[in-house]
Amino acid sequence: MTDSKSNLLKNHVKDIRLKKAMTVKGLIDSQRSVGGFSAQHMIDGIDILKSMLNDKRSFNFLSFPADIVATGLRGMIADSVKYFDAIVTTCGTLDHDIAKAYGGKYSLGSFEADDRKLHEMDIYRLGNIFIGSEQYGLALERYFTEIMNDIYNSKDYKKEYSARELLREFGKRMKDEHSIVRQAYLNNVPIYAPGILDGAFGTQLALFSQDHDFKLNLLRDELELSNISFDHKTTGALMLGGGISKHHVIWWNQFKGGLDYAVYITTASQYDGSLSGARLTEAVSWGKVKEKAKYTTIDGDITIILPIMFSYLELL
Repeated sequence: MTDSKSNLLKNHVKDIRLKKAMTVKGLIDSQRSVGGFSAQHMIDGIDILKSMLNDKRSFNFLSFPADIVATGLRGMIADSVKYFDAIVTTCGTLDHDIAKAYGGKYSLGSFEADDRKLHEMDIYRLGNIFIGSEQYGLALERYFTEIMNDIYNSKDYKKEYSARELLREFGKRMKDEHSIVRQAYLNNVPIYAPGILDGAFGTQLALFSQDHDFKLNLLRDELELSNISFDHKTTGALMLGGGISKHHVIWWNQFKGGLDYAVYITTASQYDGSLSGARLTEAVSWGKVKEKAKYTTIDGDITIILPIMFSYLELL
């Protein structure tokens, strides 16, 4: 270790002093030197995200899995779409976003519910969110059928679509302004869903293809992501949760030498070797994040952390 003792001990921990009617900005600024464990990483993440979004050269990704779309974060993510250049997500995001756009109502529940009783009552449980079966599967099926038939019968129908192209067609036709897919269309932000078949939306696509001249080209999106990587010298990413959405962002960015900005929020443990648990320092070893990049991993629940970060940055 080359740092001197005095250098390592120069930033002193300070006590937080709360005040009445304190703003989010005031609270976060008061924590900058408190030694607040994960709070320090969140503050680093806020600063990196601000630099990333202010860097006009940077092509910025937003990635997230489906579960948070079942929560109230759906509307907040939809409102933030305009700040990013591309979205990478999972099939379940389409399931929840479309079901809610069609009027599906999700309810507050409990992690400790009796799941056998819920099954008897046709209630699905997603964490502590309860979803009546008619609010999810049937709502999604009706809206999917309505929109897909409209696409199929339009004069511009192409017979073969990439996932990104198909989701743009859905966004064009959806009416809910709080929809992620709708806002992506309005703001010309492409949505990449590499696991688009892994959910109810994918099942509906498979059923539709049985009696319609329709093909899904999954490789076209991969080539587009490759082109993005090679065409942009500077790239950044806000990654909410792990899995395929996170990996598709860091995987394609390794071919340009890695991300220049990266903020990752996760509750997963790194000790099982999972991608979701892997800290961004591990991605440096693969060249998926640059050695000199601005990056941090924040341990915590996205539903708590993201509203604080976005509120501080006044993105919404």
